[in-house]
Amino acid sequence: MATISRGRIDKRRAILEGAFAVFARLGYARAGVQDIADEAGVAKPTVYNHMTDKATLFRNAVEAVAQALLDERLAALEPLADPGDDLRSTLEGVADELLRLHTDDRSCALRRLLYSEILRFPDLLDIVKGGGPRLHQALADRLARLALQGRLRAADPDEAAEQFMALLVGPLEVRSEMGTRALPEAELRSLARAAVRTFLVAWGAD
Repeated sequence: MATISRGRIDKRRAILEGAFAVFARLGYARAGVQDIADEAGVAKPTVYNHMTDKATLFRNAVEAVAQALLDERLAALEPLADPGDDLRSTLEGVADELLRLHTDDRSCALRRLLYSEILRFPDLLDIVKGGGPRLHQALADRLARLALQGRLRAADPDEAAEQFMALLVGPLEVRSEMGTRALPEAELRSLARAAVRTFLVAWGAD
């Protein structure tokens, strides 16, 4: 029984991953269930056994990728739980990882799908952005603990978290021309360091 359940979970994961790849490549209208079955390496009826229709498959595929990306971003914050003696270096490492995740292929594909399919699926924004408050709260919690330790100014951690992310994503969107131009790693590192430098001017402990 456990093997059967494991196999079903694996097939569902393969279908969702294949579906996202096809939707990202072809868009919703041009993507066919047979294309998705081929990409996932399963039979077409198997897709329908797991998902009732293409719209349901699309929503579930987008939600699965959005959740995976959120989990990776939450993991990227973990070094702030124990940043060691060099807080600046730790913040730069976190910033580097957040920028890398924001610019990886899945993140870019997810944003393209959001922009292109939002009129067809008005609830898509809620699906994609649903993890935003969780990421913000996790970052705010980390910064609040650092403030309690005297390593950041004891001010509003929610505002600090908001500004940290804005310092990263704002310049990135400008430099990458809204995600249409890939940035080299050296430029991403430069953006991360500039963001941390400005953040510490505002929030660093004296």
